Parts: sequence; C-alpha cells; structure tokens
Amino acid sequence: MPDHDFLDWPFFEPRHRDWAAEVETFAAQHAAPHGDDVDAATIALTRAMGEAGLLRMAVPADGRLDVRALCIARDILARHAGLADFAFAMAGLGTGSITLFGSDALKAEYLPRVRAGTSLAAFALSEPEAGSDVAALATTATRDGNAHWRLSGQKTWISNGGIAGHYIVFARSGEAPGARGLSAFVVPADSPGLTIDARIEVAAPHPLATLGFDDVRVPDSNRLGAPGDGFKVAMATLDVFRATVGAAALGFSRRALDLTLERATTRKIFGGPLFDQQMSQAAIADSATEVEASALLVYRAAWLKDQGTPRVSREASMAKLYATETAQRAADRAVQIHGGLGVTKGHKAEELTREVRALRVYEGASEIQRVIIARAERDRHRP
Repeated sequence: MPDHDFLDWPFFEPRHRDWAAEVETFAAQHAAPHGDDVDAATIALTRAMGEAGLLRMAVPADGRLDVRALCIARDILARHAGLADFAFAMAGLGTGSITLFGSDALKAEYLPRVRAGTSLAAFALSEPEAGSDVAALATTATRDGNAHWRLSGQKTWISNGGIAGHYIVFARSGEAPGARGLSAFVVPADSPGLTIDARIEVAAPHPLATLGFDDVRVPDSNRLGAPGDGFKVAMATLDVFRATVGAAALGFSRRALDLTLERATTRKIFGGPLFDQQMSQAAIADSATEVEASALLVYRAAWLKDQGTPRVSREASMAKLYATETAQRAADRAVQIHGGLGVTKGHKAEELTREVRALRVYEGASEIQRVIIARAERDRHRP
C-alpha cells in the first residue's frame, strides 16, 4: 500500500486527501506501460485524464491553481509511471500562462479543450542558445500593423512538440534590452510557418521536438500580458509549477525507496536477507530520510503559494533542487541494491535512473536553483 501519511500534515485540507485518493485510483487503472509509441501513449493518457476529470486541477475552470493539488497529483503519478506524470504536468504548464495572464477570449478558446483532454498544450521557452539564460532568447516578435505580430526563430527541447494543439511562445519584442524586451504569445499548432524541425529522442522517452518559426503571423489578441511582459509571464508560470517538478521527483524517490526495501527484504545473501547487511540498512535509511525532507520542502513551497505569498522562488527552488537531487541518489541506491538486475533494460530500477535524470535539468537546472537560492539569501540578510 502507498504511504499517504504525509496527507495528515497541516499543509493539507480534507479535499486534498480526497483528491489523492482519486488520483491514486486513476493511476492504478491507467498508468500502465505505454509501449513504443510515445506520442500515442501521451495522447491516450491525456484523453483518459480529461475524461476522468483529473485535468480540472491542472486547468482550473475558476482560474485558481491549487499548487498543493498539482504537487499531490505529480507525486502520485510519478510513483506509478513517468509518462503519466508528464501528461498531467504538461496540461498545466502549457496552459498556466493563459490561466494567469490570458484574456477571457483566450481562456474560452484554449482551456476547455485541454481540460477535457482533447487537445495537448506546450510551453516553448528554450532555444538552442538560450536555456537557463532567458534573457538570451533570439526568437523575434515583430509588429505587423497594429493587430498582428510576426514570429521568427527556433525553439528546442519543447515537451509535447509535434503533438500539441497550441504553444506558449516567448519571443524578443524589443521594448527594452535583455529580459525586459520579451513578450509571450499563444500560437496555434497549425499556424502557417510553424514547423516541426526535428523530433528529439531522450533517455526516458517523452514527446520532444525542435520548432521552427518562419514569419509566423499571430494576432495581437493572442498576446499574454503587455508587450515586454514575457519574462514576467514566464517567471510567474514557473513560480507555480517549479515546486511540482520537485513533487514528481518525490514520487520517483518514493518508488525507488519501495524497490530498495522490497529487494533488501526478499533477497537472500550470505545465509540471510540482504536487509541484515548494515550497508543495506544505511541505503534505506538515507533514502527514507531524504524522501521525508523532500516532501516537507515541496509541500511547504506549495502551501506558501496557495496562501497567497506573492513570490515563492526561493522556496520552490529549494524544493526542486533538493527533491531532484534526492531522486537521483534514491534511484542509484535502488540500482545498486538490485545488482545486475538494476541495470537490466526493462527493470523498474533501471527505468527510474533514466526518468529522474532530466528533472535536474529542465525548468531550471540544479545549478540555476543554487544561484536563485543564494541570491535570495543575500537579499534576505541585507540590512
């Protein structure tokens, strides 16, 4: 049985426990191995989540994102299957900017389809030469009269690239130098000039692509926020969803701990269970302690955001940094205690090592999280 004792912590309300039970039931029924067609599996999982009503939390009809509920969902789904977590997360990340900054018309046009699971969403920020350094974005947005913009450039590492119905695209509109001169747009996937330049294969299969924008014409009504607000839109969206990456890492860590404990208590070695070896106990103790610490950091950040704290960048960065680094260590311990099985393709321990690695890179690499945390500490201690 999964450990849901954390739901008794004061961070949560009764509705969160009901939600966790709902997600757990869905995951047990639908988060099965997806086969070789990752696109089809992602589309099917998204549709199933929409039909089950799970995407109402990722794409709320009332516009109020419950970050604790998002984290609970990713925690549970990741423990079951990485692709299920991915499908849920992208519904939220690919619409979060619309939820937070979109006009009523944009919300009405795009959100219901994603909430129903009939359309997939994507967040197009990264570029070949601009990942963590958002101010280095080179994709341009040029005015075309008063009512339109023209987008040109390239985006890469875009999750749901090639299968999304729309993309949230960030481009340099030139109001000011650096990050202050960016704007955000909702770009339909069928826009003329928008191409899928390449599909990207990664260690843990997920739909990823490089997108090309060749003079893509977008109406000004598809802009999110004011011209020059693109960095603000991106950071506000990530401020909500960064802690949920930590929650996904937490779910992977929980599964790694379960595998480690199961193997240690069932595997016989030197005349007794592997668990009797003190180094095995140390591995279990370290993973268990780090899982609890990760959960506290993740759900503290989520709780603070839900309480109306304007910015939780420091707390969300701490949660993402610690939980994702923990997931890497917990997965490695699971592999180590399984021996040869742990590096056998198709074994869950081997799968976990591939699933968790990207978490330390996307939505701000661990190194960037350390920069954010350090600067926040400096600012907090200034006279």
